[in-house]
Amino acid sequence: MSNQDWLTRSLASVWHPCTQMKRHETLPIIPVARAEGVWLEDFEGNRYLDAVSSWWVNLFGHGHPRIKQAIKQQLDEVEHVMLAGFTHRPVIELSERLSALTGLGHVFYASDGASATEIALKMSFHYWKNVGQPDKCRFISLDNSYHGETAGALAVTDVPLFSATYAPLLKPGVRVPSPDARLARAGQSAEDVARAAIRSLENVLAKKAGEMAAIIVEPLVQGAAGMAMYHPVYLTELRRLCDQYQVHLIADEIAVGFGRTGTLFACEQAGIKPDFLCLSKGITGGFLPLSCVLSTDTIYQAFYHDDVTRGFLHSHSYTGNALACSAALAVLDIFADEDIIARNRELAATFTDILAPLAERADVRHFRHTGMIWAFDVDTPRADFAQAFFSAMLKQGCLVRPIGKTVYFMPPYVMQPEEMMQLCQASCLVLDALHQESNVLTGPATALP
Repeated sequence: MSNQDWLTRSLASVWHPCTQMKRHETLPIIPVARAEGVWLEDFEGNRYLDAVSSWWVNLFGHGHPRIKQAIKQQLDEVEHVMLAGFTHRPVIELSERLSALTGLGHVFYASDGASATEIALKMSFHYWKNVGQPDKCRFISLDNSYHGETAGALAVTDVPLFSATYAPLLKPGVRVPSPDARLARAGQSAEDVARAAIRSLENVLAKKAGEMAAIIVEPLVQGAAGMAMYHPVYLTELRRLCDQYQVHLIADEIAVGFGRTGTLFACEQAGIKPDFLCLSKGITGGFLPLSCVLSTDTIYQAFYHDDVTRGFLHSHSYTGNALACSAALAVLDIFADEDIIARNRELAATFTDILAPLAERADVRHFRHTGMIWAFDVDTPRADFAQAFFSAMLKQGCLVRPIGKTVYFMPPYVMQPEEMMQLCQASCLVLDALHQESNVLTGPATALP
């Protein structure tokens, strides 16, 4: 069957996520027939460089043999068993290893990032209820935050495109300024912006700490805010304030965990340990859905009681799925055996050099880099920039999904320098083409500098 055949069938039956389906009357959906390494291939042999790790999950590219083998072996033992009243080897071993890596003693499993957010919020709320402080039932999040799209997660998500429609369903929280380094004024550093944001948060806590259960943050990089990167001193000071005012710190490392920021977990760069750590996306290397929330012994003990209603009565049918846990164990093995963190540091330095032509463009603002994430903002009058760039890059054989006018690369860790060079050259070509189109449409008065 041809690409068009599969496209027709998909549009007739599949409701695609994060999509206005009417747009696909003119914007083709790419049917993927196979994938290997950093490459996706359609049914007609066209290849696309996956520069976003398929929504940030395929840490080691597509079809990694060690992860596949781990899943195959697990298929011969047990594919799934309910985790209520039962347990199994992969979930025990994974829990032990995550606990050793994070210093957090107990792991609760789900299937996706939004579910992990919901679990952490519910656990925090329930903890305060169990310890006799039920008034602590509200949550703080950052401006432009994103933590998922279920009802609880949307309450701490500040992206109106996702949350505004459902506002009547949501319990309002409190927003505090983001430490986004792009907010720096003349003469200010990223650290100055972070400390100013901390002062704003402290003003809120000084007045409202008695109402607040937790603050939830994406450590070091706010993804949906346009890869907003910030100084780790914000996290260090945030931990201090949470301790001082008795508010839980929820670290949402769903997107930035497992090496994305240059350390296994972003919180390491601030020398802190959160009360809750949310993980998902890269945890299985992109093979199977899995998420989890790690918490402290103190939190766990508040639920440990003869009264069943004091327990955390939350569940998912596929909680702690054995196949997914076996994939996650293989991911941790790859990190350990191949010294991925050290290797990525060298690779990141090479990639940053390769991307210099983008950083030096007159239409690029705030070129930035943290770990294995690169981003830049494009100075363009085009309201349709994200869709136009996405579509044009596909024609260049590259999968890149801008966030508004922010272009970012979050490639698999197996990307090679020549592939990053291809990505850089394609991006420059597309930016030039879109710039010329803008001049034709709007005239020189609104041309980019």
